[in-house]
Amino acid sequence: MGRRSKLWQTSRFVFARVGVRPEHCAPSLGREATGGTLCRPSPGAILSLIKNLPFEWLVGIRYTRAGKRSGRNSFISFISLISMAGIGLGVAALIVVLSVMNGFQKEVRDRMLSVLPHIEVFDASGAMHDWQAVAKQTFQNPEVLGAAPYVSGQGMMTRDDNLRGVMVRGVLPEEERKVSDVAGQIKQGSFDSLKPGEFNIVIGGELARGMRVGLGDKVTLIVPQGQVTPAGVLPRLKQFTVTGIFEAGHYEFDSSLAFIDIKDAETLFRMDAPTGVRLRIRDMLQAPEVTQQLAHTLTGDLYLRDWSQQNSNWFAAVKTEKRMMFIILALIIAVAAFNLVSTLVMTVTDKQADIAILRTLGASPGSIMKIFVIQGALVGLIGTAAGVGLGVLVALNIDVLVPAIEHAFHVQFLPKSIYVISELPSELIWSDVTTIGGLAVVLAFLATLYPSWSAARVKPAEALRYE
Repeated sequence: MGRRSKLWQTSRFVFARVGVRPEHCAPSLGREATGGTLCRPSPGAILSLIKNLPFEWLVGIRYTRAGKRSGRNSFISFISLISMAGIGLGVAALIVVLSVMNGFQKEVRDRMLSVLPHIEVFDASGAMHDWQAVAKQTFQNPEVLGAAPYVSGQGMMTRDDNLRGVMVRGVLPEEERKVSDVAGQIKQGSFDSLKPGEFNIVIGGELARGMRVGLGDKVTLIVPQGQVTPAGVLPRLKQFTVTGIFEAGHYEFDSSLAFIDIKDAETLFRMDAPTGVRLRIRDMLQAPEVTQQLAHTLTGDLYLRDWSQQNSNWFAAVKTEKRMMFIILALIIAVAAFNLVSTLVMTVTDKQADIAILRTLGASPGSIMKIFVIQGALVGLIGTAAGVGLGVLVALNIDVLVPAIEHAFHVQFLPKSIYVISELPSELIWSDVTTIGGLAVVLAFLATLYPSWSAARVKPAEALRYE
């Protein structure tokens, strides 16, 4: 009986040092020396749950927060709080930055696809004589919403001393509305003014400013399909009247794209049929898959190309930029996570006596290691959860926060006179949030391994020599 009483008093001493009540720990340590009955836990559902946790969890949780009497414990907990805040800020910053990059990518992509088709189908010979039959075949795929013929070619536009290279696109105005939004982007004039034989032209706003033309002005198109004369090959020239100006919001198209009637384009480029058919589908992100499906169902010597292939260089550059930004900002999380190493090393050094007493009571090295893994993992989990909450909150409300900051400090981050996109867009992708949160938790866990292994190697006799 005296031996059990001594063991009980020792256990109460060590758990008092770590701030854990013994009746919440291992049942074998919760028997009174005199009666041999289990100590009753504190009332309440929370305490009832806590008493069933292994003692490693209770000690690890206790080490995470500051003690009431020890200033050293308060300092260690302050370092833990700094590590937690660093992880949280790193996670939040990464979520917000990637959301803004996703928003810019979506905004530019939508503006590009307001002019570009989702899918292009063109004949290998360069002319599609029965485009109606091809369009009818494409509608057999339920994802296809619209189809329109087109003629595409390059040329030079001149007026007075101004000369610009342009991409000329011949369209049917009534059919073009089914595959693009150009008709809704007309700022001056009308898209319906494109009629066969009248040789009218609709150009981009930047091109109009560069050529110094307005509605009703004449411009001359020069195309390479020339005429052979005794003096040599002369390029074909045709005068057009500007009857419309559009603003797509994308400089490349606003400065180099021109629309004319499809019959006028066939006459200009000496073609007897459209180049091909442009398609709009239900979900533009499914364009590569739909292109593969159409390639197996369409008959004839046809080529297909989706919008991602037309702008592959731009999308590859954006993807690379996003990946590099992820790596750079992930270093913030890594620094905060590795700061956790110093916190745990200080904790292990300060708690060597406690570790030694736990070892003498029968705790295994694995249990000691688990205590400090739990402590570090809790810091990482709490910091990650706070960072995810803050990052998601800012990303979802960035359209409100940025104008408020601009109004408060009288600044403008994206002036309309310089940038086409004058508002900061944001698109939160939950897969990015999951990846960032998982990365932060993994880094925090890795940061606990060395200090925990060091704690498990503490020798009780050496640790208690000067206690």
